[in-house]
Amino acid sequence: MSKYKICLLPGDGIGPEIMEQAIEVAKASVGSEAELEFTTALLGGVAIDTTGKPLPDETVAACKAADGVLLGAVGGPKWDNVDRSIRPESGLLGIRKALGLFSNLRPAVLFPELAPASCLRADIVAAGIDLLVVRELTGGIYFGEPRGDKTIDGEPASFNTMVYKQSEVRRVARVAFEAAQKRGKRLCSVDKANVLDVSRLWRETVIEVSKDYPDVTLEHMYVDNAAMQLIRDPSQFDVVVTSNLFGDILSDESAAITGSIGMLPSASLGEGGIGLFEPIHGSAPDIAGQDKANPLAMILSVAMLFRHSLNLVAPADRIEAAVRKVLADGYRTGDIMPRENAEGCKMVGCKEMGRLVLENL
Repeated sequence: MSKYKICLLPGDGIGPEIMEQAIEVAKASVGSEAELEFTTALLGGVAIDTTGKPLPDETVAACKAADGVLLGAVGGPKWDNVDRSIRPESGLLGIRKALGLFSNLRPAVLFPELAPASCLRADIVAAGIDLLVVRELTGGIYFGEPRGDKTIDGEPASFNTMVYKQSEVRRVARVAFEAAQKRGKRLCSVDKANVLDVSRLWRETVIEVSKDYPDVTLEHMYVDNAAMQLIRDPSQFDVVVTSNLFGDILSDESAAITGSIGMLPSASLGEGGIGLFEPIHGSAPDIAGQDKANPLAMILSVAMLFRHSLNLVAPADRIEAAVRKVLADGYRTGDIMPRENAEGCKMVGCKEMGRLVLENL
């Protein structure tokens, strides 16, 4: 029996309660196929409260010693006024950088049972939503230097730098092309090459990489148009690859149109090493501790961890099938409860939703 170490980063807000449900599902889904060993470490606001830093050295060491990392959520208004260099979100950026996780895979899938929860028109939803956003994760404007504050014409000003090396674009492009090969063999590269020099390098590099993937159809789209097209006709997209900033925005948009940001998992991957898996939603401090959180994105993140880092394909399939069955049976947390025509749907809390997934494994 194979043994795997998983580092848990419950984080802040609803993170600990959705993590609790995910752990139970993870253990039950592997059965006798594998042995899971869990360790827990601090990240985000809870780490600031305990150690004074959003990303303690001990957390980095624990993650590097694991075969995979599960993250709940970080941040909240409690830490809005701390020095910006130690905000909870800087811990998240820091762990991605420390683990060399340069590509973020965010699938946006509309479960048929959740079609009424989508904000899009019924005729658009009927065409289906099943796309994958591949976001570059360790470069771009979030990490570019120089950055800071200065005075311009006698008044305060701030600045950030968007910078990409060709090698950074090339490696995330390869991840996207390889993902497209396993899906519909269509890749849309999103940039702002009509305005930004860095986007022109991005586009040129993606075109160069495309020569190694002749079976994948490549198209390019400006980011403002892509934002509109995701609303107008999301079914036209298969795989989307884009920069850190654009990917952050577009993947949240693609999540929202599937009915709830609380439904979608993500995977952050590096060069054949450890991966970090997390729901794409935030810490939702307004409902923390009230048994209202939706744990399904966290549970589906376990499935992505099994599939991408541990090669436990059968348990991943079981988890995803169990989630689909629970939804088909009409169970809903508050965020995915239909606003109208809720007949046949049953409202449940975080713990009950986790129990139902366990029951259907």
